[in-house]
Amino acid sequence: MAFRSLIKSTAAVKPLSPSPFNHLIFRTFAGKRVKEEKPEVSLPEYNDVVPTAGISRPLSEILKEINKRVPDSLVKLRTEPNGFAVKYIPWHIVNRILNLHAPEWSGEVRSITYSADGKSVSVVYRVTLYGTDAEIFRESTGTASVNEAVGLL
Repeated sequence: MAFRSLIKSTAAVKPLSPSPFNHLIFRTFAGKRVKEEKPEVSLPEYNDVVPTAGISRPLSEILKEINKRVPDSLVKLRTEPNGFAVKYIPWHIVNRILNLHAPEWSGEVRSITYSADGKSVSVVYRVTLYGTDAEIFRESTGTASVNEAVGLL
């Protein structure tokens, strides 16, 4: 049991690595340990891997990577109720980009404010990037009706 808990605790930290044992699963069945085969697991795509070599770089290098153009395929279009079209990048994509180029970034909700009539909500969010030589943060505010805001985060 200690071996199994050791695997669980290190699996979240260590990236997948090629191993001749990646295709094996060990299960306990009726008190006996049984070896089962499972299909080969392919290594993650380049875009899914967080490079450890990029950790603790100067802020200028991090900003150079983050300021590159985002591929059009990642940009989504949303039409507001008033007919205004808004281009945006979904949060899960932004999160992956930050994890790739600035693994030591942090984010926090700075404030949540409801309108007097309770029909809209404004959220201020701060993203901080950390480099070996400096740190920088940016804040942005988003406002939506309470009915539309449900499920956006």
